[in-house]
This record gives sequence, C-alpha cells and structure tokens, in this order.
Amino acid sequence: MPKATASWLIENTSLSFKQISEFVGIHVLEIQAIADGEVSSGILPRNPMENGELTKEEISRCEKDEKLLLNIKSSEIPIPNKKTKGSRYTPLSKRADKPNGIYWFIRNIPNIPDSKICKIIGTTKKTVQAIRDRTYWNMQNVRAQNPFEIGLCSKEEVESIVDKYSNKD
Repeated sequence: MPKATASWLIENTSLSFKQISEFVGIHVLEIQAIADGEVSSGILPRNPMENGELTKEEISRCEKDEKLLLNIKSSEIPIPNKKTKGSRYTPLSKRADKPNGIYWFIRNIPNIPDSKICKIIGTTKKTVQAIRDRTYWNMQNVRAQNPFEIGLCSKEEVESIVDKYSNKD
C-alpha cells in the first residue's frame, strides 16, 4: 500500500518528497499531488512503524539530512524453509510420451541409473525397468524420442544427464 504509507509519511514526518518517493516507489510528482490532496484523498494513512517497515530512529535520521534514503527495517522473523517440489504434473497429452522419453535415455545412455530417469521424466522405477527389459505392455509402439523435444523436461536437464553419464563407458 504505497500511497497509504506515503500519505502517513507526508502527514507525520518532515521527510522530503524525494525521500518518500524513493521509499514507497511512487514518482515524486505523485507524492506532491498526495500532499496537495489532489490524489488519493479517500485513502487511509498507513503507519510504516506499526507494520514493522520503519523505525522512529530511521525516520529521524533521514529527517536531519535530505540526501539520506529510508531503509526498510530488517525483520527478526525467520524466513521459512522452502518447500520441496512435489511430484511434477504432466498433462494428459504428454503422459503417453513418457515411455518414448524413457526409451531414448535407455538407448542413448545405457548406463544411466533408473532413479535418474524416474526423477527427470517423472515416472516409476517399475515402468523404467519394464521398458529396459522390453516387457512394457505397449512396447511395440514405443520409439525413442528426446524427452526435451516432446516437452517432458528442460534442455538443461537432458544436457546435464548426458554430460554426466555418457562418458562413463
């Protein structure tokens, strides 16, 4: 809510329009229009100190020198750990292409572990093993296709697998 924060800073501090503009990310002319009451007259001011964005010391430090810019307060709240990706969603139209991508890896990089194929294509070890043993239920229709070209994974993933396992003969 940059306009609400700007409105509060205009009303309650002696910061310059440029300082407020840099802090909230709004053009200086719009800050001046807010101060004149031409823009956002119905917006309730939002106190950045109550919301943990600024401290009183930071505001008073910048009020003394117009050349200084406001710095947002660092939070003491720990950043949550990133959640790991779940299983990759494959559209229905691409699911029939998975055996083709698996077969491409098996033909072009025979020493690649099944677990790597499972991870990059998003399939099960049982399916990879069935294609490797040629016992897959639809093996007569499976043909080797680059998984990147059929949209099952990124080009970088394929290149990294090829680089890692192709020269281990």
